[in-house]
Amino acid sequence: MTSEHKAALAAGRTQGLAVRRYLEALERNRPRRGRRPSADSLRKQLNDIAARLKDADPLQRLHLIQRRKSIEARLSAGSGPEDISALEKGFVSAAAEYGARKGIDYATWREAGVPAEVLRRAGVHRSAGA
Repeated sequence: MTSEHKAALAAGRTQGLAVRRYLEALERNRPRRGRRPSADSLRKQLNDIAARLKDADPLQRLHLIQRRKSIEARLSAGSGPEDISALEKGFVSAAAEYGARKGIDYATWREAGVPAEVLRRAGVHRSAGA
């Protein structure tokens, strides 16, 4: 295998990773339906669970402990969306070449949730037939 071939493979892996990480971040930060409980509400639920644990039978205790862990994880994760600017930068530098190599057009990127502004900065444009 030539050094050029190895470099091309490494570049492809790097581009694929940048695209994957950005798309996963978009998915994690996609708006969801329904209300989000406040931190105060979650803390109140934790207090309620702590009080109920004292008198719970073993099966109820199991479920209460799991619920407590889930609520604690939500509290520690924070309520705001993550900052994906670094991932976006990586995507912008990789998307055009990656998309051209893999045959991914503008409409497909948009359907996957990539904002038009990000695609413009990446150099991915609508084709003449689209």
